[in-house]
Order: sequence, then C-alpha cells, then structure tokens
Amino acid sequence: MSNYKLVDNAEKHQYEFHIEGFTPKIEYIKVRDEIYLPHTEVPRELEGRGIASDLVEQVLKDIEEKELKVIPLCPFVAGYIQKHPDWKRLVKKGINI
Repeated sequence: MSNYKLVDNAEKHQYEFHIEGFTPKIEYIKVRDEIYLPHTEVPRELEGRGIASDLVEQVLKDIEEKELKVIPLCPFVAGYIQKHPDWKRLVKKGINI
C-alpha cells in the first residue's frame, strides 16, 4: 500500500503525488465516461523508488471508483496494465494493450 496521497488536480487535468517538494503526475483527458492517460512523469530525483507504478495503481483505482473506461496512451500505463492484467477490465473495449 502506498505512503502517498493521490490528488486529482482537475484544474491541471492530472493526477498527482506531492513528494519531497516534487510532483509526480499522470496527465488525463476526460471525455464523457472515458479517460485518456497520455503521459506519466516522475521527476528524476524520485526515480527508482516505484513511485510511477504506485501512481498508476492509485489512478486506476480512482478511475474504477468513478466508473470510467481508460484509454492508456502512455506506454508506461499500458505496460503496467500488461503486467497486471486484472486492470484490463477498465480498458475501453476495442483497445489492444
């Protein structure tokens, strides 16, 4: 379980963690009941600590709670879903990962 609190920054259209003055994030575009995830970014200072995977997991949980379908455009998010196939249930039908 994560030590980081997920923030849905609707104004900036991104999910965020706030860690040691840095902001790892996943950008999103919501269109009706779908959410596109085009970009994940973790500052270099925080790399190698599993933060991106933790962020993706928390974002997917939030998406599930909001009953949205995900279109993972970001290669990291798509890769995470490939490694954790249970999350494929959230991927919009017709999207291959």
